[in-house]
Amino acid sequence: MIEQFNPTRGAALAALAEFVPRAGRAYTLDRNHDRGPEDRSNVSALSPYLRHRLLTESEVVEAVLQRHSLAAAEKFVQEVFWRTYWKGWLELRPEAWRRYRREVETLVPDIGTAEWSNDYARACEARTGIECFDAWVTELAEFGYLHNHTRMWFASIWIFTLGLPWQLGADLFYRQLLDGDAASNTLSWRWVAGLQTAGKTYLARPDNIQRYTDGRFSPTGLASFAPALAEPALPPARELEAAPGLPQGRVGLLLHEEDLHAESLPLGNAIVHAIAGWHRAADRSPLGCSDSVAAFTSTAVSDGLARASAHFGVDSAPLLESDASAVLAWARESGVTTIVIPFAPVGPVRERVDGMSAELASAGVSLIEARRQWDSVAWPHAGRGFFPFRERIPKLLRGQGIRTQ
Repeated sequence: MIEQFNPTRGAALAALAEFVPRAGRAYTLDRNHDRGPEDRSNVSALSPYLRHRLLTESEVVEAVLQRHSLAAAEKFVQEVFWRTYWKGWLELRPEAWRRYRREVETLVPDIGTAEWSNDYARACEARTGIECFDAWVTELAEFGYLHNHTRMWFASIWIFTLGLPWQLGADLFYRQLLDGDAASNTLSWRWVAGLQTAGKTYLARPDNIQRYTDGRFSPTGLASFAPALAEPALPPARELEAAPGLPQGRVGLLLHEEDLHAESLPLGNAIVHAIAGWHRAADRSPLGCSDSVAAFTSTAVSDGLARASAHFGVDSAPLLESDASAVLAWARESGVTTIVIPFAPVGPVRERVDGMSAELASAGVSLIEARRQWDSVAWPHAGRGFFPFRERIPKLLRGQGIRTQ
């Protein structure tokens, strides 16, 4: 864990307040420059907090639009909605995630024996000889964060210059990024590779890197062509399932790393009788996750538990193991037969929830997921590309009761 990102809501709110004055035209003009980890003043650096919903998307956008017009803050608002779009897109096409997971599971055992193994080792150990790339590998390991523009350059060099499997590059990011998100990470790598928008790739150009790193790097030897990768077609987008009904009566609240702002969850008339936390960041990959990601996630869940305990006036249990037997034991000890959790989007937490639902049900414990209005309103419109989705942003904001000036 690094000082730059303290995994608490208090630190997140302080970071938001510090960024809001810069969220308008200053952000629009300067956001694409990467001046290195010593100077992040031109970006928000809020993504680790949004990823775990230590901050919610609605409160971030609302805070920005209380200070700036939508026209002035359009680029930043769009960045927030990119994350929402990616999550909605994957929710409608979960096979993209399942395919990625299968492919990583297949590739990991080949590390050390495949023809690309030496190049993979050099890339992961910052020994490629490409100065900018090696610096970014080191920065990723040290800080758990990279500028968004740099992530695109990195992925392009990994795929088209180094010729490495894109899935292992996405896996490296997912294991080390504090803001590592199943949807944003997987689909962004697919986009660079030419899979997300079939045939459309992203090529890292030396002049672009030199310009937007303010001359810190001027790489040579990068690929000059980015041929799109190919794959079998994904199944058509599914319909978003209706939001679960609101819970009633006495419930146990089980928090997980996808959503740690229990104070604003849609809980209806439910009475929270017991609170527990549940996480396993190592589920991100067969190779686990970095120590920084594990520490950040654990501390963030603990912070969410402490706030939920204070908000509902209920003592929280210690962090639970992430299997059904531990959750069931907690429910029985707490005397609850209904467990409410924040809605788990496609990703490792969703896999854990699906894996335990039947066992809980057979033991007479029902599981209800509380899905936020932000997601329910926006995700159904993520079935096509981002640009049609972007056109709906003003309407989506009004649907959330957020004034756009």
